[in-house]
Amino acid sequence: MEDSSKVLVTGGAGFIGSHLVDRLMRMGNFVRIVDNFSSGNLNNVRSWLGDDRFDLFRGDLKDPDIAKKSVEGVKTVFHLAANPEVRIAETDPSIHFNENLLVTFNILEAMRESNGAKQIVFLSSSTIYGEPDEFPTSEKYGFSLPISVYGASKLGCESLISSYCYTFDLRGIILRCANIVGERMTHGVIVDFVRKLQKNSIKLEILGDGTQNKSYLYIKDFVDGVILAYGSFLNEGEAVDVYNIGSFDQLNVKRIAEIVVGEMGLQDVEFRLTGGVDGGRGWRGDVKEMLLSSEKLSGLGWKPALNSEDAVRESCSELLHSMKGDDRVSKSLPIVREV
Repeated sequence: MEDSSKVLVTGGAGFIGSHLVDRLMRMGNFVRIVDNFSSGNLNNVRSWLGDDRFDLFRGDLKDPDIAKKSVEGVKTVFHLAANPEVRIAETDPSIHFNENLLVTFNILEAMRESNGAKQIVFLSSSTIYGEPDEFPTSEKYGFSLPISVYGASKLGCESLISSYCYTFDLRGIILRCANIVGERMTHGVIVDFVRKLQKNSIKLEILGDGTQNKSYLYIKDFVDGVILAYGSFLNEGEAVDVYNIGSFDQLNVKRIAEIVVGEMGLQDVEFRLTGGVDGGRGWRGDVKEMLLSSEKLSGLGWKPALNSEDAVRESCSELLHSMKGDDRVSKSLPIVREV
């Protein structure tokens, strides 16, 4: 990627987005981020404030005008803005429709009308595969039947991106991710367990039957994969390309609980399994087993430095360190440019 590249990172103040911003800035790019700060944290990107190559907008991409202003002058859109809480659809499915599908549509429309923004890198999810009968699951797995509204919304976004690329001469890369963990994370099973144990250090509730078995990828390994896949994509002529990004192994929920207990220095904690729903799931729409095939990305030379267990342990340690002080900033964000 050339130093003169101008890119937009939607959701750039969030957990994953801010780590990508760090890497893009260190590579010498001009980086604009747009975030509504519903879950993003200004402190995640504070180190770049005042840098001439960094531009930060506060705005909601559900507004088409904000989407249009955000893509002005950029070449590539790294589209990470979304509501990451899979379970929220149990009470309000419209959130995933609006925050995922509508926002993606607005971004694509803005790109279609733009003179320069012709490349999109989209953060999708392993949940688009639903419950495959092939493990590890490759990008060519042909029966994508999501079992969650979140997964369905991500698959819908993929379809929109593909159609816009082929119809309006855009180019897109779709990244289907395992569970990403690490510094700055604000949700997920590790965060859930730590918060529960801080309230009750002798008993831990575990949703489901404890056998849910999935992959966990450390954030730095994820960013390495994104940059490598994007660099390869720039040199190819395909309109759309798809990569899985996940660790090569799995970890069940009960083992994650054991790691968290150990990192917190606790002993004799009683695990209370709820039993779950629909055969031991933590909630309706929870995929019990996930293992992506990342051979395509590995073929470019990518290999995660941490396996699932080490990624969870490192992430838990970082989370506990960050929880020693609440450094979140005011939502008024007076130093952030409105868009």
